[in-house]
Amino acid sequence: MNDIGWNPKDFQGTSILITGGLGFIGSNLARRLVGLGAKVTLADSLIPTYGGNLFNVQDIESKVKINITDVRDPHAMAYLIQGKDFLFNLAGQTSHLDSMTDPRVDLDINASAQLSILEACRKHNLGIKIVFASTRQIYGKPEYLPVDEKHPIRPVDVNGINKLAGEWYHLLYNNVYGIKACALRLTNTYGPGMRVKDARQTFLGIWIRLLIEGKPIKVFGDGLQVRDFNYVDDVVDAMLSAALTPSAFGEIFNLGSREHINLKDLAAMMTELYGKGSYDIVPFPPDRKAIDIGDYYSEFAKAEKILGWSPKVDLRHGLKSSLDYYIRDYKQYWEPA
Repeated sequence: MNDIGWNPKDFQGTSILITGGLGFIGSNLARRLVGLGAKVTLADSLIPTYGGNLFNVQDIESKVKINITDVRDPHAMAYLIQGKDFLFNLAGQTSHLDSMTDPRVDLDINASAQLSILEACRKHNLGIKIVFASTRQIYGKPEYLPVDEKHPIRPVDVNGINKLAGEWYHLLYNNVYGIKACALRLTNTYGPGMRVKDARQTFLGIWIRLLIEGKPIKVFGDGLQVRDFNYVDDVVDAMLSAALTPSAFGEIFNLGSREHINLKDLAAMMTELYGKGSYDIVPFPPDRKAIDIGDYYSEFAKAEKILGWSPKVDLRHGLKSSLDYYIRDYKQYWEPA
């Protein structure tokens, strides 16, 4: 047993499918599972506007199976789901702005495709165990802090509504059909492998790019908005623990951190860690202001109690590791100016 509570040997020899497996979290999860002796299949569409990148798995490429397919293809998913012990369902459209400008695509990926995946499980693999990656975005603007799982749900964008539908489909199929499924509501996951060419996945990504390119970080609003962050290794820990904890299925868990920081101080920390750079406080663009949620940080006591999970990587260490990674390999993630 490790300090989280699950036994690494429980993954040895298991057959695992990761949707979004060439993306940020999926690739980090795959690397860990390969190290634990699992047989891992990665499904990813590699659509350029999403997070998939073959470089994310270049060190384990010979140890995994890669299937370039779209979760919106029900026939492909029905085939891939067969014989799998676990599904880590991470594929999704993550851009809040894109969900507002092209809501139909967001619906297709984050809701309709999730229903198709679950139908494939119902027809071809009732014994599979599923961990679904959800988002804190579904809560909308907090009524109180920290936000726990009982907080009212009021999504402020199309992405939040569709992710909520995908999440509840998983719980419904758990409760009605006995397909073991649970959901983790992630909050500002960051680390090596995240999308940094733009702000489609996380604003921290574009901040890192701007720093490395010698441009000022743009902090919207007054910069006093408070956030919490999870380093990707901690998120992988939570996913592995959820997959192996019987009492997790049918449940929703917030992830989060004991460290809360406003965005102005975060930008200052990043420039300090990088050793140079600057940041500007700029007005919100109207499209972003309309869906901004103000201060947000999570209560994760439920995950701590049931999953034995709490974040281990402090923000400074996680940001330094992320910066070092992109200083070395930035050419794999964006075209230098």
